[in-house]
Amino acid sequence: MPEVRANPAETPIGQAAEAAAGIRGTGSQREEWPRPSRCRIMTIANQKGGVGKTTSAVNLAASLSQHGSRVLVVDLDPQGNASTALDVEHHVGVDSVYNALVEERPLSEVVVEVPGMPGLSCAPATIDLAGAEIELVPMVAREQRLSRAIRSLDVSNLDYVLIDCPPSLGLLTVNALVAAEEVLIPIQCEYYALEGLEQLLRTVELVRGHLNSQLRISTILLTMYDGRTRLATQVADDVRSHFGDVVLQTIIPRSVRVSEAPSYGQSVITYDPASSGALAYVEAARELALRSSAM
Repeated sequence: MPEVRANPAETPIGQAAEAAAGIRGTGSQREEWPRPSRCRIMTIANQKGGVGKTTSAVNLAASLSQHGSRVLVVDLDPQGNASTALDVEHHVGVDSVYNALVEERPLSEVVVEVPGMPGLSCAPATIDLAGAEIELVPMVAREQRLSRAIRSLDVSNLDYVLIDCPPSLGLLTVNALVAAEEVLIPIQCEYYALEGLEQLLRTVELVRGHLNSQLRISTILLTMYDGRTRLATQVADDVRSHFGDVVLQTIIPRSVRVSEAPSYGQSVITYDPASSGALAYVEAARELALRSSAM
């Protein structure tokens, strides 16, 4: 009997290649996702460090932009990790979010296009932001500096503004909460995942009660999931039972590629689009986009 060759797209390697092409926007899986009727301003916050705030901001932004959305990432962390991952200059002397917050420079003068990523732009952070917490203290309406900067920006040509926060609940994070309408909280599937989360929820309530009545927790993203451990499953179940529908169905697994990508000045979406981490972030971004159409 003649040998019947398998369809290359049905093999694991073929499926990975097809997925990679789709993520890059060149394959048959490329699709335009629904875009929100108006710009969604989302703060990505969690005072715990190492839970995936910056990783989520960068990879969600990259995924959304590659499927037709126009996205601005505001890097509000003095470490500038989001700027690094997007290959945007953020050394001392570069115009940054600091100039918009402290010197009231127009945010439009700070925003730059991300190289090789049409539809994606970034307001970078420099180390100067480390001193902004102190410099903002004596200023009038210090909690509303970022909100004013974003309001002065023409967001009619944007679908999403994603604000990446530092791992603290200081003035920078409060500024981000005042500027946004939605909060996205990354929660790692590990022990102590909910430790300290109560303080963040309390801060969100205080901001909503006194500074921004429109603020709400719209999205929770489970990150660093290790399917080999029973603990990860238990944490995920606990978070879903407590927060309900605001938790995305997609869970971000632990992935070496996700950790490697920033060292090459890339998101994992462009660094290794067929990796498990990239596929998970694309699916999470797709969920965000589909929820936009339902809002």
